[in-house]
Amino acid sequence: MVGSTGRRPARGYLIAAAAAVFAVAVAACGTGTSTSGTAGAPQSGSLTVLEGSGFAGDWPAGLDPATNIDGAADQSQMDAIYGELFELGPKGAIISDLATGYSFSKDAKTFTITLRRGVKFADGTPFNAAAVVWNIERDLASSCCKLGWPLRSVTATGPYTVQVRLPVPDGAFINQIFDSTADWIASPAAVQKMGEKAFALKPVGAGPFVVVSDTPSSVLVLKKNPNYWQKGRPYLDSLTFKAVGSDEAAYEAMLAGNGQLYEDMSTPSLLTQAAQHFNVENQLGTSPYDLQLNTLAPPFSNIKAREAIYAATNFEPILQHVFGDLYPVTEGFTGPGGICYQPTVPGYPPYNLALAKSLVRQLGGLTVNLGTIQSLVAQETTEALQTEWAAAGIKTTISSYPLASLIAQYTSRRWQAMVQTAGSYDPAAGVGVGFRFSSLSLFSGVHDPHLDNLLYQATATIDLSQRCSLYGQAAQYIAQKYYGPFYFAFAPANIAVKGVTGPGITEPLPSVVVTPTILWEDVSYTG
Repeated sequence: MVGSTGRRPARGYLIAAAAAVFAVAVAACGTGTSTSGTAGAPQSGSLTVLEGSGFAGDWPAGLDPATNIDGAADQSQMDAIYGELFELGPKGAIISDLATGYSFSKDAKTFTITLRRGVKFADGTPFNAAAVVWNIERDLASSCCKLGWPLRSVTATGPYTVQVRLPVPDGAFINQIFDSTADWIASPAAVQKMGEKAFALKPVGAGPFVVVSDTPSSVLVLKKNPNYWQKGRPYLDSLTFKAVGSDEAAYEAMLAGNGQLYEDMSTPSLLTQAAQHFNVENQLGTSPYDLQLNTLAPPFSNIKAREAIYAATNFEPILQHVFGDLYPVTEGFTGPGGICYQPTVPGYPPYNLALAKSLVRQLGGLTVNLGTIQSLVAQETTEALQTEWAAAGIKTTISSYPLASLIAQYTSRRWQAMVQTAGSYDPAAGVGVGFRFSSLSLFSGVHDPHLDNLLYQATATIDLSQRCSLYGQAAQYIAQKYYGPFYFAFAPANIAVKGVTGPGITEPLPSVVVTPTILWEDVSYTG
């Protein structure tokens, strides 16, 4: 079967750090095109993009796809430097960028990717099948950022064709590509010449911009790639990413003219204020918040403790008071912007304070260490849960971590409960259901062979209706076993000064991993 990818006229991920081994997905035969969202002729200019230091503004190891442990969080920076094989465009369209198409076998075990001819890396070396194979093999061998899917082999079957053979069927391998490090291709010659440490600080890709300087987790300065493959792109002359400490700090910086765009604003009161001065683009969420419970260790190795958490948790008042009812409540692991969205799940345990109190008494008390990422709204959420749970007799301590430290908590396996996002455009990709609930994922607290099998079956089929049916069964099983309550389908907003236009800024995009990947080659600024 053949998948032809759509392309706009004139233009063309990690979290692989621990995606489930079978986490690849969706029927990949979609085609589509989109517009850049600009009014009139796009203009050149220079743009400063602000990124929150707890997430997208955190790249301590540099920006080498094979060594950047925060890769998915840094997807905007990675797209600007490397471009992508395939991009996730408006309404879920798969857009060709450095690849031009793909085909797959009937058993969904063999995929052939066709690459764009005539492309060169920014160092002048050829972008070809040999370079893509070299990158994928390097990603697989990486100690920090292994790909989230197993390979039997990856080979160059021609100068511009790459064949990927899988040991198991994968119904939508291409959807996983734009959700993994395999989408970002580094120059093999530059890595070998510079060495990994130097390359990570001044990476070389075939994307629309080249690196001028990089101060990790602080400032990344880029300039237009004069040899970019698409004539007339990018529109911007330069692009600078700066880390900021909070939504409030970003908002104040933009008011002062020290930034023209802020990605991932999630403070409701600031969004209201920002709308008075800036363009606010609310993306369609694909990544619900969930409350992860570690079933490997006490207290949540006991099903009664997990049931008590479900019974003591009422997310609706938290959504109202902390998030201003901006997002829809969901009982499953996909948001309205993704496939197989299921807002309600049959048999989902309701809030029941009397039952929660009874279960806590049966347990002889319940004490929980509740963690989350270091951000204001996440901390407000954990504080609200702490108050709710206290009414049921549950004692709670709260911890918050920057992204790198949060990953270390999972690695230690000593965590008890975490408020996290859990989802992606495709449930089988990125921080999708396998990432949070598969036995094979470092970031999961669940180790259940039956659930693993349901998720595997869903990934294997190319029939989307069958996949969604299996995901529905998995959602019911998660609820039945009290493996982790879901909260709401979260998607932060991007705010920009007038005159900044492009996909993800003035045109909504589905979130790849929590947030969308802005397609920087199409962004322009008239300021």
